Amino acid sequence: MRSATERQEDLVPRSSPDGVIAEGMVRIGPYMSVPAVLGERGIDPAPLLAEFGLKPAHFLHPDNTFPFREAGRLFARCAEVADCPHFALLVGQRASFSSLGIVGFLMGSAPDVRTALQEMSGHFRAHNPNVAITVVEEESFAVFGFKILQSGVESSAHILDFAMAIGLNIMQAMCGPDWHPIEMRFAHARPPDLGPYRFFGSVLRFDEGESALVFAQQWMDSRPRGTDPLLHMMMARRIGDIEVNYSEDLVGQIRRMLPALLLQHTTSLATLAKRLGLGVRTLNRRLAAEGTTFVQLREEASNVTARQLLESTRMQASEIASVLGYANLSAFTRAFRRWEGVTPTQWRASKRPRSLKRFDAKGSTRIRQGQLQRKKPAASNGSAKISGAVKPIVKKRAARPKGAA
Repeated sequence: MRSATERQEDLVPRSSPDGVIAEGMVRIGPYMSVPAVLGERGIDPAPLLAEFGLKPAHFLHPDNTFPFREAGRLFARCAEVADCPHFALLVGQRASFSSLGIVGFLMGSAPDVRTALQEMSGHFRAHNPNVAITVVEEESFAVFGFKILQSGVESSAHILDFAMAIGLNIMQAMCGPDWHPIEMRFAHARPPDLGPYRFFGSVLRFDEGESALVFAQQWMDSRPRGTDPLLHMMMARRIGDIEVNYSEDLVGQIRRMLPALLLQHTTSLATLAKRLGLGVRTLNRRLAAEGTTFVQLREEASNVTARQLLESTRMQASEIASVLGYANLSAFTRAFRRWEGVTPTQWRASKRPRSLKRFDAKGSTRIRQGQLQRKKPAASNGSAKISGAVKPIVKKRAARPKGAA
């Protein structure tokens, strides 16, 4: 029998006492329901979690951490054993503001939705250093997205579905039951069964350049239901204290910013310098001191995104070239060959059997007309029904993949 001391050791947070999340790690907070969801499916979680060096007790403390690269593999294994392809969605549906720790409390107490999302984007490293949060406002709609910063993360589609479910919960917690997304974009192939995705109650788009929630821009000025100036000030101070301890360098900041700039086609040196509050010459000088250049960092970000989309989606190479801002397919192919030594098509062929195994069931792209119909909310809520046709309802932007909103 294990001693009381040994049992208590399972509950000790595997994170530093100063609250810093190490590179490559992620807080357990949003994943805490994994053992419970397994149990509800009749699966003993202990043997499965042991495959990843984890124990059920590890999921009892939100500040425990585990390797981010294991997250997709963990979800994929749970989905396999529980015979539940949408396992990650179920876990994400149970997460809330508090699951994100101090970042969640900072958001929930913010004065408006815009501030909340901007603070999430700016401080998300305190929860998960491996994901970038993107927030883009257009004339009539806003885009709240998630981008995995690392390449080669296995079963990343599970992680993205998990993040999208949490994102929906966060928005509804801030804005109330009248809030609905206009559409949901997924940077992975269409799954065989869309039934579990009814949870999102919106138009669904797969094979997109980014996983993101799209909603009416008017909501950005809304006051979150949990607005609390005193709590917000306290959380801002606390997260400031934490960030002093890790002090991300300039290159790290740029790597976190580039995914959103790439998708907006605004990755110029001048734009980046302005975002950082630096002059162009100063930025070039500081990057040279770090042993790199703006062009090298932009190429690195383009390479990571290209590989992720080639591996996880069915987007044509020409569509990926457009998403990344290349003038044509030939320019993208030349760049990709320079990065990887092969063409995008050749690289995809070498990865395809593993990457799309989850989605390649016979007939996976066929949807019965009206299969997922929902009552259309009021137009003022910026929402639309789910339908097999997945009709565009957002003004098409330049350089988006064919068929995208």
